[in-house]
Order: sequence, then structure tokens, then C-alpha cells
Amino acid sequence: MQIPIYQKIKEAVQSIKNNSSIEPEVGIILGSGLGSFAEKIENQVVIPYTEIPHFHGTSIEGHAGKMILGSFRGISIACLQGRFHFYEGYPMEDVVFPTRMICGLGIQTLILTNAAGGVNTRFRPGDLMVIEDHLNLMGDNPLRGSQVAHLGPRFPDLSEAYSKTCVEALINSAKETGLLLHRGVYAGLLGPTYETPAEIKMLRTLGADAVGMSTVPESIAANHLGVRVAGISCITNLAAGLSTQKLTHQEVMETSKMSAKKLTELLENAIPKLVHRPNKEGL
Repeated sequence: MQIPIYQKIKEAVQSIKNNSSIEPEVGIILGSGLGSFAEKIENQVVIPYTEIPHFHGTSIEGHAGKMILGSFRGISIACLQGRFHFYEGYPMEDVVFPTRMICGLGIQTLILTNAAGGVNTRFRPGDLMVIEDHLNLMGDNPLRGSQVAHLGPRFPDLSEAYSKTCVEALINSAKETGLLLHRGVYAGLLGPTYETPAEIKMLRTLGADAVGMSTVPESIAANHLGVRVAGISCITNLAAGLSTQKLTHQEVMETSKMSAKKLTELLENAIPKLVHRPNKEGL
């Protein structure tokens, strides 16, 4: 008999609580090549994904497949090193399961990070962009199917899919640390192919500034659960048609590793500003 999704989430959350007494206030999901941020977390409790009920291992280079709980700048934090992608063939329910689990731990703010291609012609490899909004061009939605009333409403509002308060906190932190931080719209596509030059022209016409193959389902799932979302894209390459260079995952990995230093510097200043404590219920 198939286990209901709400029961799966509760089992995963309870497993984490059995391994650690930490009650995280902020969650973060690290994208391709950005896992080095986790090295800054103190008093770490490390749990491989394969030891969490209803999880599975990661298969993409740059996604370590570990959950780390601990303290960062005095804030209790839960960090996911790596994510599952829709293009890997997983059902959308599996793609957002880590998001639902980390929200179920009682966090109030979820930080989503990713490696993305620069659609905006002003962007350069190594730049950071705070996500103000997104375009869901994946052809699916994590809330499609039967409603799970325990998780949220049938028709959740996404007029602020990325919290304006969080956006301003990140922008202020960038100013304080002297970092260049763009702001813009992230387009989420299915992948795994990189986009064609014609598709990039289309995305620019639609208003996209960066493009990638993740983040959008996670933002939807977290908002559905009432958790504030902050999003940061690390621009790892110029999108197709903006450069004569062929696009490769190796280039993404190399540039994102360089961007990770900037990301860590930004988050060191921003995370204390992103703490939000109206209540801590969890699942």
C-alpha cells in the first residue's frame, strides 16, 4: 500500500529529530558546486540522504547528498548539500520531498541557491543574483494531483514567491559587504539539455534574467507550507547565443566553486537578518 505523502514527511522529520536535538530556524538548499558553504557550519550533525526515510542518493556531480544541522553565525541551521532534479526522472513529489522535510523541521525561512545561466546581457560569470520572481516553464507543478490538506491550500498564492523582506535583507547585506548583487527573474526549465540560442531569446522576451533546471518546484512547495523563501542564483556562464563558448557542466562546476566564496560571504552577513520567529510548529 502506498504511504501518504504527509506520513512520509513525518517519518523523515522524526528520523532527523532522532539524530539531532537542533531545532533549525533557517534552511538552505545548496546547488551545483556550492556545497563548500556547509564547511562554515559549526557543531555539525551530518546525515547522509540515504539514511533519511524516503530519500535517495544524489546522482549529479556537485551534489554531495548530505544533510547538515548545526550553527551558523549563532543561528540554528539545516543545510541540504545537493538536490533532486526533475530531469533525472524522479516524480515531482520526490523532487520536492527534501524541501517539505526541511520545512517540516520548523524552519521559518528557506534559502534556495542554484547555478544558473545568465540571460541578462549585463551579467557575467561569477556574479550573484537575488531571485525576485520566477517563470515555471518545467511543464509540471509539485502541487498537481490530489490535495493534501495538511500541507496547505488547494490554490496557494504566489504573488510573493520570494519574500520581499528576504530580498531586501540580501540586497542590504550585499551593500554592507561590498558585493555586487543583481536582482532578477529566474526561469526554471526541465532540462537536461542546455537551452538553444532561440530559446534564450524567447526567455529574454518573457522577462527572464537567469535560467536553470531547479529551484522553482522547491519555492512552490515551501510557499505552500507557509515558509518564507529567499533565492540566490550564482551565474556560472553566459546563456547560449551570448558567447561563442560551448556550454558544459564542467564550466558550471568550476565557476560555481568560485562563486561559492561570494555566496558564503553574502550569507554570513544575511542569515542573521533572515531569521523570522512568529512561531515554530513544524510537522
